[in-house]
Amino acid sequence: MAVCREGSDFRFFHLILSLALLVTACSHSHSSLKEEKMAMEMKVFSNAFLEGEAIPVKYTCDGQEVSPPLRWHNVPQGARSLALICEDPDAPSGVFVHWILFNLSPTVAELSEGVPTSEALEGGGKQGRNDFKRTGYGGPCPPRHGPHHYFFRLYALDTELRLDAGATKQEVTRAMEGHVLAAGHLMGTYKRK
Repeated sequence: MAVCREGSDFRFFHLILSLALLVTACSHSHSSLKEEKMAMEMKVFSNAFLEGEAIPVKYTCDGQEVSPPLRWHNVPQGARSLALICEDPDAPSGVFVHWILFNLSPTVAELSEGVPTSEALEGGGKQGRNDFKRTGYGGPCPPRHGPHHYFFRLYALDTELRLDAGATKQEVTRAMEGHVLAAGHLMGTYKRK
């Protein structure tokens, strides 16, 4: 380490040290905020499968291809709507979208099995267009090699999205930017025989 010989060098060194301490304090403050945000994470569950478990055939293209039952809690106060996106990041063509729901009421705490594939849901909410080019839920239908992972991602938003039914994932995620209050997910796997 170099020894500061003149007063101005010492003051400069002291200034640099003070700035370094300030940056460290700010980063600790930022990590505290990040931890607080993580504490607001929503929890998503299903009676059909647990986190990391196989999705039953009933909810896939090899079965009845109905949507699984989902429920959640820890929706933050101030939420104006909920959005749900189900996607498979293991698809050969990249992330494959299986389901898009948005503008669900924040008072809704669950979705029953077999949500209709209509554009609008009874009680509020709209459905987007999945990568099967259909409205509503499209079940797991991966190629016959290895399991794929399916993420049911739930978002609490501070606004309702000004989008029409049939919106794509890109349109929904763009509209959600800067409005996510909390998020959570449930991941299930599926491997075709």
